[in-house]
Amino acid sequence: MKKTVLTLSAFVLPLAMSSAVMASSVEQTKGSYVDKFRQLDEALPTPNVYRSAAGEPGEKYWQQRVNYDIDVKLDEKKRRITGSQSIEYKNNSPHTLKYLWLQLDQNIFKSDSIAETTKTFKSTLKSLPAQKPAKLSLGDLRRQQFMSDNELGYTINGVKDEDGKELRVTVVDTLMRIDLNEPLKPGKEVEFSMNFAFNIVEEDAVGARSGYEHFEEDGNDIFLIAQWFPRLAAYTDYEAWTNKPFLGSGEFTLEFGDYDVEITVPADHIVSATGKLDNASKVLTSTQRKRLKEAETSKRPVFIVNAEEALENEKEGTDKTKTWHFKAQNVRDFAWASSRKFMWDAKGYQQGGDVQPLVMAMSFFPKEGGDLWEKYSTESVVHTMEVYSKYSFDYPYPTAQSVNGPVGGMEYPMITFNGPRTKLQDDGTRTYSQSEKRFLIGVVIHEVGHIYFPMIVNSDERQWTWMDEGLNSFLDGVAGREWDPTIPWGVEPRDIVSYMKSENQVPVMTQSDSVLRLGPNAYTKPSAALNILREVILGRDLFDFAFKEYAQRWKYKRPTPADFFRTMEEASGVDLDWFWRGWFYTTDHVDISLDKVYQLRLDTKNPDIDYSRLRDIEADKPTSLFVERNRAEGKKTWVEQNSDVTDFYDENDRFTVTNKERNAYNKFLKGLEPWERKTLERALEEDKNYYVMEFSNLGGLVMPILLELTYEDGTKEERYIPAEIWRRNYKNVQKLIVTDKNKPLVSVTVDPGWETADVDVENNNYPRRIIPSRIEVFKKKKSKAKVSRDIMQDIKTELKSDDKKDQKDDGEEQQ
Repeated sequence: MKKTVLTLSAFVLPLAMSSAVMASSVEQTKGSYVDKFRQLDEALPTPNVYRSAAGEPGEKYWQQRVNYDIDVKLDEKKRRITGSQSIEYKNNSPHTLKYLWLQLDQNIFKSDSIAETTKTFKSTLKSLPAQKPAKLSLGDLRRQQFMSDNELGYTINGVKDEDGKELRVTVVDTLMRIDLNEPLKPGKEVEFSMNFAFNIVEEDAVGARSGYEHFEEDGNDIFLIAQWFPRLAAYTDYEAWTNKPFLGSGEFTLEFGDYDVEITVPADHIVSATGKLDNASKVLTSTQRKRLKEAETSKRPVFIVNAEEALENEKEGTDKTKTWHFKAQNVRDFAWASSRKFMWDAKGYQQGGDVQPLVMAMSFFPKEGGDLWEKYSTESVVHTMEVYSKYSFDYPYPTAQSVNGPVGGMEYPMITFNGPRTKLQDDGTRTYSQSEKRFLIGVVIHEVGHIYFPMIVNSDERQWTWMDEGLNSFLDGVAGREWDPTIPWGVEPRDIVSYMKSENQVPVMTQSDSVLRLGPNAYTKPSAALNILREVILGRDLFDFAFKEYAQRWKYKRPTPADFFRTMEEASGVDLDWFWRGWFYTTDHVDISLDKVYQLRLDTKNPDIDYSRLRDIEADKPTSLFVERNRAEGKKTWVEQNSDVTDFYDENDRFTVTNKERNAYNKFLKGLEPWERKTLERALEEDKNYYVMEFSNLGGLVMPILLELTYEDGTKEERYIPAEIWRRNYKNVQKLIVTDKNKPLVSVTVDPGWETADVDVENNNYPRRIIPSRIEVFKKKKSKAKVSRDIMQDIKTELKSDDKKDQKDDGEEQQ
C-alpha cells in the first residue's frame, strides 16, 4: 500500500555540530547508548522501615534526644569561658551503645588539630616560580601571631556519671569518646556531667564562626559565643555515629533536646540567646520589661535598650555580674551573644492569626549599627518568617533574633549573627551605602531562614552542605524578591554559567570538606537548580506543594538527600531522577544547540500542485554565473539564433503537466484507503508549514528545550519540549514543529529568557545572529543584571571569575 510522503527541502544551510560531552554511564559492551533517564535506585539507599520509598519517615523512624543543663560564665577581662553541664542522653535507637561521641569544636583552633595542620597556604601569586617567593599578607601574620600567643581549645575535666563515678574519655582531634560504665540499651537514658573551659578567639584575627570583637575607641568587646560547649554528635540510622572531624567547611550534625542555660556576665551586659528569657525580673529593669510588653503589639520595633542607654553602658564597666537564665525546647543547638554596647529592639509577630503563639522578633546591635540596623534588621526578621512560613511551616519558637557582630553571617536556633554596619563620617555622623543596606536585609533573611533549614529541618551539614545552604539560598531569593523585586536577590540560572562550564568543580553530592569551591557548589548551583525546577520544569503549584510537603514531613527530623529527592518526586507526581542525576551527581552543564532547521512540504502526488511548486523552487535558484556573463557579453544562444527550429519542449518547461502525469495521479488516488484520502485532502486544504529542527546537547546535561518561534507577521510564540525528548539519544534529537499556513517561521531561539543556565547562547538562534553582551540584553529587556550573592561576604559579588569562587558564602572563612 502506498503512503503519502513528505519531501525535504532546506530552509537554510546546515551548521556544523560539536561533539557532546559524554556523561558517566553504566559500562556497555555493545553500542554507545547513555541513559540519562536511568533511575536513581542504584545510587540511593534502599528504602526501609526508617525511611520509606516515598521519601518520608518510616514507621520505625527514630532519632536520639539530648537535654542539656548548663551553667556558664564569661570572664570578660581574660576573654575566657568556663562552664559545667549535666547531660541527659536518651537512646531511641534499636542498638545498645557502649560509648558516646561528643563534638569538641573549639579544638579546631589547637595547633595540632587536623584542620590546622592541613591548612593550605593561598599565595597572592598565581604561580610560584623559584625566583619569586610566596607573599604573606598582614592578615596571615595576624592570624599566626594570635594562634601562637594564645592557648586554644578545650580544657575538660570532671567527666562523671550520675552516681559521681569517673567516666573514661578519649579525645580524638575535635571529637571526644566517653566510655559508659554500663552499656546503654535501647529505650534507656543515661546522665553524665563535666566541666569545660576555653579561651575565646578573636574572630577577625582567626576567621572563625564566632568569637569576640574588640573596639579600640571605647575599650569594649562584643562576644558572639557559638560551638562553645561539648555537644553530642548525632547517632543516625544511616551512618551510626556521625563522627567526622570538624575541619571548617562541613558544619554540624546535632540532636534535638531541651536546654536550661544560666549565663553569668558583667552586670552591665545585655545578653541575646537561643530560647526565652526565664528571669526577666532579675536582669531587666521595670522600664525594660514594660517596653518589651509594648513591643508585643507595636507596628514598628520598640527599643528595649535605646542608643543613649547603650552609650552610658559603654562608658562604665563593672566588676559585678548578672546571671541570665534561658530555656529552649526542642532545639538542636544553643548560641548566645553578650556586650555592654548592645542596643536592643523588638517587635511582636503574630503568625497564623491568634492560634499560633506570639513570636518576638528582636535585634541587638552597637552604635556602629546605627540607622541601618534600627530601620531594617528586625523588620527583615519578621519578613523572613512571613515568607518562609508560606513555603514550609509556621515558625515554632518564641523568639527570632538578629545580632550584630564580627561574623559576616551565621545561624543557630532562634539567634543569628550578622555583620553589616554603618560607616563613620568625618563629621561624626554615620551613614550606609545602598550595597550595605542590601547586604543587611539579605544576610538577615538568609540567616533567619536557616532557623527553618537546617535548625528545624535537621539535615546533616557535616555531610551535605547543599541541603541547608542550597535550599535556604533558594528560599531567601523568594523572600528577597517579595521584599523588593528591584533589588538583585537570590540566584538566577544565568548567574552560574561561568561555574557550570568551569573545570574547577565537583558534583554537588560531594562531602562538604572535599568540595573545591563551596560557594557555587553548595549555595549557587543547588539554588539555581531549584529555581529551574520550580519555574521551568514543575511549575510553581507542583513545586510549592512538594517542597512544603518535604518541610513538614521532616520538621524536627533528620532528612537525607534521598528523602528530599523522593519526596519531591512523590508529592509532585513527576519522575525527576534525570534532574537529580544531572544537576547533583555530575558536573555536566547545559548547552543545547539548534543546529539546523528544515522546512518540509507535502508531496501531494497531484502534478498540478507539485510541479508548480517545483517550478517556483527552480525559479528561486540563482542564475548560473556562466549564463550571466555570456549575456553580459551579448552572446546569443543557439536556440535564439535558430528560432524556426523549435518544438513543444522549447515552449514548455519540464514542469509542464501532461495527461500522463494526471493519469498517474488518478491511479494513485484510487489506490488510497478512505482514511488516507481524507488525511491527504485535509492536509491539502490546511496547507500547514512543517519544520524539522535538529538539536544537539553539547553540555551533556539533559534539560527541557524552551523555544521562541518568531513568525513572518512579527508575532512570537513559546513552545516547551520536556526533557524526555532526550531519553533515547541525549546527544542529538530532531523535532517536528507544525505551524499554520499564515504563520511561516523566520527565526527560532532556544531558551530566550536564559532560564536553564545554558552556557552558550551563541548557538541558541537560527538563523545565527550577532549576540549582544548579557548586560546589553538586560538593558533592552529593562531588567537589571543579576548578581549571584556571596550573601555573607558582599552582596555585590558576581560569579564572574574563578578566583572569587573559593570564598565561603556564609561569611565564615574556613577554620
